[in-house]
Amino acid sequence: MIIGVGTDLCDIRRIERVLARHGDRFIQRVYAEVERSKAARRPNPAAVFAQCFAAKEACTKALGTGLRQGVFFRDIVVGNLPSGQPVLALRGGAERRLSNLTPPGMRARIDVSLTDEYPLAHAIVVISGWPEEA
Repeated sequence: MIIGVGTDLCDIRRIERVLARHGDRFIQRVYAEVERSKAARRPNPAAVFAQCFAAKEACTKALGTGLRQGVFFRDIVVGNLPSGQPVLALRGGAERRLSNLTPPGMRARIDVSLTDEYPLAHAIVVISGWPEEA
């Protein structure tokens, strides 16, 4: 069963401007260590940050809260499986919101897809509920 769907489009040039103006202060406020490390290894860190930003925004839409009700950007962490598949990990207010949305007897699954084609980055998040294993 689908619990929530969210999508977001982020202009990489906007992230470049924010990085030029606010630099580390912005990065520390919005991104988790795993996201910062990934961006640091890439030739265009702003594209990675834009993808993560879009994923965080899409996730808040799928949760139905936006950045309210105790959900903050750093509560949503974008990572990758060893295969490269992107994944989201929730903590804090985002994790609590997901727990409240998940029907009894179900476990939540979050799927995320990311892409970018300069100057845009896009993310879609689908939160679904699956029966708990007996």
